[in-house]
Amino acid sequence: MQCPACDLELSHVRSGSVEVDACHGGCGGIWFDAFEMQKMDQPEEKAGEQLLSVARDPAVTVDLERRRNCPRCDGIVMLRHSHKNSGSVIIDECPGCGGFWLDAGELAMIRESFEAVNAKRKHTQVLLEELKKKSLAELNTEKQKHRTHTITTIHSFFAVWPE
Repeated sequence: MQCPACDLELSHVRSGSVEVDACHGGCGGIWFDAFEMQKMDQPEEKAGEQLLSVARDPAVTVDLERRRNCPRCDGIVMLRHSHKNSGSVIIDECPGCGGFWLDAGELAMIRESFEAVNAKRKHTQVLLEELKKKSLAELNTEKQKHRTHTITTIHSFFAVWPE
C-alpha cells in the first residue's frame, strides 16, 4: 500500500494482536483498517505504545491541506474530521472501508485526549457526589425543620384544647 500523505510504500507493523501499516522512514503516519484504531487509541491499551514513535524522515514534508486517497480503496478520497475526544486532531477516514489515517504524532495526541476526558469524568463524579451529599444534608435539615414545626403546631393545638 502507498502512503496517502507522502506516497512512500507502507510497512506492516504488528502491535499486540493488530497489524497496522506505517510509513517508516517517510512521514511517520499510520493506517488503521476498520476497528483497529479503537484497540490502541486509549492510554491503558498497551499495544498502541510502540506506534507512538514511528521512525520518520525529517526531510519529508507533508501537505496537511492535501486531500488524501484511501490506501486500501482505489479512487476514494478520505473525509477529514475532528477526532471525537480531541478537536485539535484532524483525522482522515475512508467512507468506503472505514479505515483511518493518522499523521505522525496524532495517535499520541488522541491518547492524551482520552486521559483528559477521563480526568474530567472523575472530577465531575467527585463534584456530583459532593452535590449529592450537600443536597441530602439540606434535605435532612428541611425535614427536621418541618418535624419541629409540626410538633410545635400539635403542642399549640392541644394547648388550646378544652379539657
